[in-house]
Amino acid sequence: MILSNFIEILRFPFRKDKVLRKELKKILGFYPDNIEYYRLALSHKSAVRRASNGKRINNERLEFLGDAILDAIVGDIVYEHFPGKPEGFLTNTRSKLVKRETLGQLAKEMGLDKLIIAGNQHTAHNSYMGGNAFEALVGAIYLDKGYYACMRFMKKRILKQMINIDKIAKKETNFKSKLLEWSQKNRIRINFNLIEQKADADASPVFKYEVVLEDTIKGATGTGYSKKESQQAAAKGTLQMLRHDVNLLDSVFAAKADRTKMEEEPVMSLPEIGEGKPEEEVPANPERKKKPEPRQQREKKEEKAETDEFDLSDIRMKRMSHEDIIAAAEEAAWSEE
Repeated sequence: MILSNFIEILRFPFRKDKVLRKELKKILGFYPDNIEYYRLALSHKSAVRRASNGKRINNERLEFLGDAILDAIVGDIVYEHFPGKPEGFLTNTRSKLVKRETLGQLAKEMGLDKLIIAGNQHTAHNSYMGGNAFEALVGAIYLDKGYYACMRFMKKRILKQMINIDKIAKKETNFKSKLLEWSQKNRIRINFNLIEQKADADASPVFKYEVVLEDTIKGATGTGYSKKESQQAAAKGTLQMLRHDVNLLDSVFAAKADRTKMEEEPVMSLPEIGEGKPEEEVPANPERKKKPEPRQQREKKEEKAETDEFDLSDIRMKRMSHEDIIAAAEEAAWSEE
C-alpha cells in the first residue's frame, strides 16, 4: 500500500486531473487508479455530460452499485460491532447509517459536495445530491480497488473518524414511524395532509405537510424539499407538541372518546314493517320431521274428527211429567208392534 502510494506520488505531476486526484486523496486516503470512475461518480444528471458517442452519462448507475455495496459493508460492520443484538436492532442501526440524510451530511463534512458536477438550478436545495454522490463514490471505489478497499474506507475514514456508531444506534430519527406507532397503540386517528406544494426561486420542489389528529385537531406542520422530509418534520413537531402540551393531549383523547362513543352507541328505533300478507310462522325446528303414525291411531283420529263436526253442547234433556212418561211408553210400545 505504501509502495503504491509512493509510485502514485512520483507519477502525480505528469498526470491529468491533478486537482481532482489531490482532493480525492484527502477524502479517500489513497490515490485513485482509474480517475474516470470517480469523475463519473461526481457527475449529477443535471450536468448533462455526454460520452464520445453522444450518450448522456451520470452517476445513477454507480449510485445503484454503491448502495448495494454499502448495505453489505455496513451490515458486516454492525454485525461485528453489536454481538448478541437481535435482528431488528441490527437492521434499524444499518438503516440509520446508510440513510440519505446521514450520507448527505457525511458528504458535506468530507467536502465531497464541493466536487459534484451539476447544473446550477439543482445545487441549491437538493438534499439528496450529496448522499447520492457518496453512494456513487463507494461504487467507484469498488470498481477501482475492490470490496475490501471499500471496507477499509468505511471503517477507517468514516466510522472511526466521523461517526459514533454507538450514538447513532441510540438516536431516533424516524419520527413519523414513532408517531404512527403511538397513534396505533392508543387507537388515535392520524393523517398527514399536503397543504402546499410549490417551487422555490431555484425551481426546486417544496412540500408542506400538516399532521391532523382525530380529524379535527391540528398538529405541527413541516416543510421540506421532498414529501418524506416534510412529513418527518411535521411528525417531529407533533411529538414535541404532545409531549409538552398537556391540554393538546387531553383534547386528542377527548375527541377520540366522543368518536368511539358515537360509533358504539346502539340504535334504539326498529325498522317499520310494511302492511301486507302476514309472514308465516316458522317452526322452532323446521328441519325436524314428524314420524309417521301407526294405522290404528290414525283411524281413531279420523273417527274423532267426524264426531267433532257436530256440536252437542247446547242440547239438554227436558224434565218430563208423569203423564209424558206414560205417553212416551205407550208410543214406544205401539211402534214396536
